[in-house]
Amino acid sequence: MKEKTIVIGAGPAGISCAYELRKKGVDVEVFEASKNIGGMARSFDLWGQRVDIGPHRFFSKQKEINHFFTELIQDDFTVVDRQTRIYYRNRFFDYPLKLGNVLSNLPLLVIFQILWFFGIEKIKPKKKAENFEEWITNRFGKKLFEIFFKHYTEKLWGIKCTEIDADWAAQRIKTLTLMGAVKSAIIGNRGNKHKTLVDQFAYPKNGSGTLYERAADYITNNGGKINLETPIKKIILNEKGNKVEGVVLLDGTIVEATSVVSTMPITTLIKGFENVPEKVMHAVNQLNFRNTILVYLEIDKIDLFEDNWIYIHSPEVKHGRITNFRNWCPSLNRDKKTTILCLEFWCFEEDEIWTAPEKNVVDMAKDEIYKINLVSNEVKILNTKVLKIPKCYPVYKTGYQDNMNPIIDYLNSIEGLYPIGRYGAFKYNNQDHSILMGLLAAEKIADQKPIDLWQINTDTEYQEDGEIKNVLAQ
Repeated sequence: MKEKTIVIGAGPAGISCAYELRKKGVDVEVFEASKNIGGMARSFDLWGQRVDIGPHRFFSKQKEINHFFTELIQDDFTVVDRQTRIYYRNRFFDYPLKLGNVLSNLPLLVIFQILWFFGIEKIKPKKKAENFEEWITNRFGKKLFEIFFKHYTEKLWGIKCTEIDADWAAQRIKTLTLMGAVKSAIIGNRGNKHKTLVDQFAYPKNGSGTLYERAADYITNNGGKINLETPIKKIILNEKGNKVEGVVLLDGTIVEATSVVSTMPITTLIKGFENVPEKVMHAVNQLNFRNTILVYLEIDKIDLFEDNWIYIHSPEVKHGRITNFRNWCPSLNRDKKTTILCLEFWCFEEDEIWTAPEKNVVDMAKDEIYKINLVSNEVKILNTKVLKIPKCYPVYKTGYQDNMNPIIDYLNSIEGLYPIGRYGAFKYNNQDHSILMGLLAAEKIADQKPIDLWQINTDTEYQEDGEIKNVLAQ
């Protein structure tokens, strides 16, 4: 058979892989179940403005990722001054932390408790953290865990912090320390005339999805194929079950290929195979994903608050994050005199909110936005829109890696199969890390480089101390 690669999914991992493969002259065809390019990082027009699927900032010190960005976007981006805060019990905390802000928001007794519990953990730390709560408590102390980690994390994952694997904390919070946060809060950016990736981020002027739309244009303009609204039924393996031969579409059409890059949920991928070892199928059944519900509100006002997004840690409301697209770049607003906010709710498929009527979800979003005083009752909400996105976040339950190990061994035994991306590899990636997975998968296929794609994790160059302009100039 002539060499051909099929890519399942047109999100950051899939599109970046197909783009790089086409640049290398590989025959490539993309199949995307939805009608959109960009996956969770796509952009779309709404009420005369431009919005994303929640907040997506681009930041990386990885040379390959920055080259992908600048090659496609060139100068058509802006550098956004980042402002994000944490909302907790009627107060706003600057993020990253600033000492004056923390002192003004917390009573002296609470500050003393933070330092006291921090000291206890440093004197008598647990030998090994088995779960998220233990990892954070070891690092920061019990009080800080309760204020800044517990409620938000349990909203996001839908399980107790004692049921979340310590891996997630190690990947996402590993570079943060209490003393480092205090130092940053005291001196800030003093002595450094350049703003860092903490302070700023690069952003395409027409939304984050522009990056993937342009990559898709390159693919189709240079002999590749992209099929939208064309879901895959299953991947075809040979009789021995150890080599890919193509895919079957929902209508029964067979498309042959010598390799398949899959960004579909890893659980869906494996359940589509026949004769899967019992141990592997048992492990697959232990994995699950978290869903997202996005509620967009068009507000008849332009100066609501200055943040790009706010983390909502308070337990009295169900949404966990709110994005204000008015504060990203003027080209998104298109001279409209209204503000589009996006509230994020997270749930499992069996949760009531997932199947609730759209009106109920909208009413909840309206009630909560008023409840936390981000929008006053006198301000009109002109329009609403709800998006439901299944299987967005791989849930890192305690011991999940014990289930992943036999799954990885099984998938590695299938020649020509490359599971990548947040869904495909069951990794809590940023778009940057998914891009890197896609680019390296292309190198593995086209150049036969011995790259272990499973080792590309969310902690790859997960640092923000690079200078934004220097990083993009690499």
